[in-house]
Amino acid sequence: MGKQLIVVCPFMKVSGMALFPFILVKDQRMKHDQALINHERIHLRQQAELLVLPFYVLYLLNYLANLGRYGQHNKAYLHIAFEKEAYNNEQNLSYLNSRKAFSWLRYF
Repeated sequence: MGKQLIVVCPFMKVSGMALFPFILVKDQRMKHDQALINHERIHLRQQAELLVLPFYVLYLLNYLANLGRYGQHNKAYLHIAFEKEAYNNEQNLSYLNSRKAFSWLRYF
């Protein structure tokens, strides 16, 4: 995956979001937040390997299962396998160079 188009969306309530094939950020300065952009690039890779739509279905199902388990939005969100992989590796800017396909499976 090469360079992604980063789009500024000031109406967003979150700092960033990967919406294949784009990375959306809340404001211009976030375009330069390397950890945030790496986090979203990890999500783009996850989306690509699942052919996009199944990613969103699995993401939602994992969130709903976690919500049932933990009863809190933040805890449910942070325990989504895709988020665990992205948060655990967002500081490692070379992670995607060595990442194996479907690495998010290790976080279930």
